[in-house]
Amino acid sequence: MIRSCLTALAAVLVLSPVAEAQEPAAEAQTVYRNFTLIDGTGAPARAGMNILVRGERIERVWKEGEIAFKLAPTTRVVDMSGKYMLPGLTDSHQHLATPPNRRFAEAQLKRDLYSGITSTRDMADDLRNIADLARAARIGEIPAPDIHYAALMAGPSFFDDPRVGAASLGAVGGQVPWMRAIGPDTDIRQAVAEAKGTSATAIKIYANLPGDEVARITAEAHRQGLQVWTHGAVFPATPAQVLAARPDSVSHVCMLAYQVSDQIPTGYHRRAAVQEEKFVGGVNPQIAPLLATMRQGGVVLDATVRIYEAMKTRPSKPYCSVELAAQLTAQALKAGVTISAGTDGFSNPVAAYPALYEELELLVDKSGFSPMQAIVAATRNGALAVSKSPDFGTIEAGKLANLVFTGQDPSRDIRALRTITLTVKRGKDYPRADFDPAADVAARAMVDD
Repeated sequence: MIRSCLTALAAVLVLSPVAEAQEPAAEAQTVYRNFTLIDGTGAPARAGMNILVRGERIERVWKEGEIAFKLAPTTRVVDMSGKYMLPGLTDSHQHLATPPNRRFAEAQLKRDLYSGITSTRDMADDLRNIADLARAARIGEIPAPDIHYAALMAGPSFFDDPRVGAASLGAVGGQVPWMRAIGPDTDIRQAVAEAKGTSATAIKIYANLPGDEVARITAEAHRQGLQVWTHGAVFPATPAQVLAARPDSVSHVCMLAYQVSDQIPTGYHRRAAVQEEKFVGGVNPQIAPLLATMRQGGVVLDATVRIYEAMKTRPSKPYCSVELAAQLTAQALKAGVTISAGTDGFSNPVAAYPALYEELELLVDKSGFSPMQAIVAATRNGALAVSKSPDFGTIEAGKLANLVFTGQDPSRDIRALRTITLTVKRGKDYPRADFDPAADVAARAMVDD
């Protein structure tokens, strides 16, 4: 039974004048009762928990019967007995607008939200389109996770990539704030300021830049209050040079393997495959210092293991196997690196659940994660991939009320996420029963009706 009568709960609540005085009448309140809490920190699950949501935020979290206080008469009380609650999930690597296709993006985002994803990192696209999607998602105009996005910077030689044209239609790729070519004579201060003007929260350093340019961009972005999200290797910048610049996160775990290559590729489109023979029989010792630097600097690893699985079905030979990607991710986990869960792609258009579920299952099945560690990757660590001081990602008072309820325990079996019954984003309910997995399949496949 979803709703229970307030009077049934009032019998165990005691008047608290202080709490009553602090209750503004304008904000709706909801209490979700008697669930098992998985708070996103990695702490053991706790049964018999309650949460009070006021407006967009978590007001209070407590164990049934431990405290008593007065609720406003209009408080909605929802019985969640038998359910498991965890923080809203974050996909730390998506591309929603290369090229822009509003129907496609909205269909993907809707499936994400009704599957428990309440925030996503868009890792460089046509930001004219992404900014509009982010606004619509933020105000609830469309059912979608909150979108946090980056403006791209790369060396001039990168900008003949066809994806640049797709994300810069009507303009010149490399000469726009969201897709900027960086050379020795570029006014970095101006370029970063223009990128910030798109409302991007980060600069994504993509390709074809030497280490000193990576450092120059990173320093200026941080000075202007932006995050720096980079590839693990930027070509010709090595992984060690990238990490020396002190970015906030690095993407694609296999790119770290280029540190042991006999010759670093000179550009993104001229990269050979990583030399996997140098990892036969175990880890390569040259990777350990990179991971130590990441752990010490709080650099988030956006591993994207599933993209290497997806590469197996592509016509061109992948630059890295999923086996090596999983091995490197497991090594990073053991080294204490903060690892987020990113997809860099989408699940089959007809699939009921998004690609993030695939990433989490690969982390558990192939990369040495426990189900609880995978949950942390998609909650607390996903939030850290977005911001050094996020207001979401864990269940605690003051943070955004981004919540997921499941019928079975995902901290024991990560596939239990597929028993999701309810997503709450910024205090608003999105019941899974309201989502039709068969709807919008054509849009998710980018096929017009």
